[in-house]
Amino acid sequence: MGKTRKPNHVIITGTTGMVGEGVLIECLKSSEVDSILVINRKPCGYADPKLKEIIHTDFFDFSSIESQLSGYNACFFCLGITSVGAADDVYYKMTYTLTLHVAETLSRLNPDMTFCYVSGSGTNANGRLNWQKVKGKTENDLMKLPFEQVFNFRPGFIKPIKEQKYAHKFYKYINWMFPIGRAISANGFCTMQELGNAMINVLSHNNERKVVEGKEIIQLAGE
Repeated sequence: MGKTRKPNHVIITGTTGMVGEGVLIECLKSSEVDSILVINRKPCGYADPKLKEIIHTDFFDFSSIESQLSGYNACFFCLGITSVGAADDVYYKMTYTLTLHVAETLSRLNPDMTFCYVSGSGTNANGRLNWQKVKGKTENDLMKLPFEQVFNFRPGFIKPIKEQKYAHKFYKYINWMFPIGRAISANGFCTMQELGNAMINVLSHNNERKVVEGKEIIQLAGE
């Protein structure tokens, strides 16, 4: 007899943004994902028998919804803001403080959880740029939390799924670059399908904590 697959109950944040929406689409398609909880400030616009949505405006205080966050073994954290035009203190609060608050809450409620954080190519706690340092600190401190597994995904250029509603409009003008960039540097170019499936596939791994760069995202997607 084959090995029995454990059920996967997944929380996804940021599904009204391009990355979170793409991960949600892949989870809805996947037979490896049994139920999905999305936590948003506004409705994501998707409906499915295995999808539940909580509308919650304050991501710095989950106390009112904590009772609904137990029983999940994965979180795909896709929430974030761009550093472009953001003051350093605002970027720190919305990137480091918010992420760690959510992660600390979930690690307390679900210690057997796999936490996947969408960081970004070039992240470096000792980097020159503020966003590199903030995301690097976020990655490092997530690794210290009592999750079963932590994966910090560092995609570069992500080619969106055609049917996405929340993909940045400029992608339709620059998607022609993707095959060229992929041929030159696979580490900097992945598809949204690959990122979503890489996250799903690490749920079958055992007790890992690691940074996942572009080439490994592609490899994990093919498992």
